[in-house]
Amino acid sequence: MKFVTYKAGKAVSYGAVVGDGIVDLGKRLGRKYPTLRAALKAGALGELKATAAKAKKADVALKKITFLPVIPDAKKIICVGLNYKDHQAETGNKETPHPTLFLRMQASQVGHGQPLIKPKESEKLDWEGELAVIIGRKGRRIPAAKAMSYVAGYSCYHDGSVRDFQRHTGQFTPGKNFVGTGGFGPWMVTADEVKDITKQTLTTRVNGVVKQHAGIDLLIFDIPALIAYISTFTTLEGGDVIVTGTPGGVGAARTPPEFLKPGDVTEIDITGVGVLRNTVKEG
Repeated sequence: MKFVTYKAGKAVSYGAVVGDGIVDLGKRLGRKYPTLRAALKAGALGELKATAAKAKKADVALKKITFLPVIPDAKKIICVGLNYKDHQAETGNKETPHPTLFLRMQASQVGHGQPLIKPKESEKLDWEGELAVIIGRKGRRIPAAKAMSYVAGYSCYHDGSVRDFQRHTGQFTPGKNFVGTGGFGPWMVTADEVKDITKQTLTTRVNGVVKQHAGIDLLIFDIPALIAYISTFTTLEGGDVIVTGTPGGVGAARTPPEFLKPGDVTEIDITGVGVLRNTVKEG
């Protein structure tokens, strides 16, 4: 099943995608779980599925909504850097014994169909297509062997990077947190719908041209390893997001370098999950 957070008119809600429409779960369950994150934090994914299955018809058409980031109020957005060998190589970095991690803020995200914002302070907004893993229940010091049972589902993520600000120091934070540079969506596909995420393929396109293409099986630190490592130093909760890293093919590593411009159209396409599409505008 697919779950979205969206805006219809002035109302913000969340729901399940059914055909070309959405069953509004905020309307049905909002007193108990005001947001999708609240429902996941409460371990209520099964209740969401059951409630959606009972609906006789969709409440609103997909074409009439504005997609918001899947989890717009995520408590933690933990991103993984340099997690594909070809991306390590193109950036001149060496393999490390532990994952390279940084954090994103909520305000840096936009939903499917909404514009990514190229900040006026930089001409170096770069693309990075990634798989997002959404946690479904609380856990600390989770063994890798049990880690996949903590996954609620998957989404597409565009970890847009403002390269000059990213490289001001050895810390990535400024270049990864400009407002509106991270696309997240269009929805969360529940883990039971994707039988083996390692057999899926990630493709990034800019104006229809393929820029990145790699299998999820090529992650250096796979999903169980990431969950085990991250949950060692922090408690993971339902609705937390782990963005797993980008493959080779980023614009900054090309000859000559390429960066996103206003009017460009980006697509992050992950088989079995969906296609996240965003235009680029100046901001």
